[in-house]
Amino acid sequence: MSCMSFLMSPISTFISRANSARWLGVVAITTAIFSSACGGGGTGSPPVSTPPPPQPTGPGTPAINEAGGIPAGFGLVWSDEFEAAGLPDSSKWAFDTDRNFAGWYNNELQYYAAARAENSRVENGNLVITARREDLSTAADWGGQHYTSARMVTRGKAEWTYGFIEIRARLPCGRGTWPALWMLSAPPQGAWPDDGEIDIMEHVGFDPGVVHGTMHTLAYNHTRNNSRTATTSVADACTAFHKYQLTWNANQIKVGVDDRNFYQYSNDHSGNAEWPFDSPQYLIFNIAVGGDWGGQMGVDDTIWPVRMEVDYVRVYQQ
Repeated sequence: MSCMSFLMSPISTFISRANSARWLGVVAITTAIFSSACGGGGTGSPPVSTPPPPQPTGPGTPAINEAGGIPAGFGLVWSDEFEAAGLPDSSKWAFDTDRNFAGWYNNELQYYAAARAENSRVENGNLVITARREDLSTAADWGGQHYTSARMVTRGKAEWTYGFIEIRARLPCGRGTWPALWMLSAPPQGAWPDDGEIDIMEHVGFDPGVVHGTMHTLAYNHTRNNSRTATTSVADACTAFHKYQLTWNANQIKVGVDDRNFYQYSNDHSGNAEWPFDSPQYLIFNIAVGGDWGGQMGVDDTIWPVRMEVDYVRVYQQ
């Protein structure tokens, strides 16, 4: 998940990814504010913070406002409608728990449980990811966390290059919540962010109704203070379902909500450092707790448990 932070400590390192560090400087039309790192999917970077970046200077203008939706000529190639009650379909989903014992990046506070109904289950036609205030001290990989959650991935189950992805979801709110719907390269082509990261939706509970979309590449990321990102307002994101959408082809990536695109990242054909998005990526759904971005305003311990509900995820290709 990418992030935003008011913390000013310098960046000294970032290591190869498998749990990629994720970063977000918030842009609303033309304004960049602050950025910080977030945890990815495998073996990535440690928790770090970054000074506020200047206005981004990447290919094209990130913020747009145009009609979106399923492109003409695209057909459904993969989906999960979450119709069978119980644990998520293991033929489609796996769980990322790699950093539980060592602790997750960005000073996040959660323990990610695998195939535990209290944290991930299907009920009433929806996938429900639940973050809770509890200790799982009996778990062999428990790292001292006081919150549990789930981080579901299609890694090894389903991966795509290009297409249109639509996820209909209702988000959690409250200080300390940090849900995300995003993608990483599968398998990694190199160290993060060389192989790219696609953030379809991020939301932090202390800033309800502000949805973020971001791309991360070697040329444009937090370490260069030039993250490529934009936001849109979804006032009832925590009380109503909305369609979070990605349109990805060889020339552009666009992010939208409810058939309206608000973010664009263009291929300027200058090389992999600017455009690493020509190889398969997999999906990640998770709720992080606290951290350098999600915990900026503290964690409200009166709100737990909180839920992210997903009605469906659908992947279309030409």
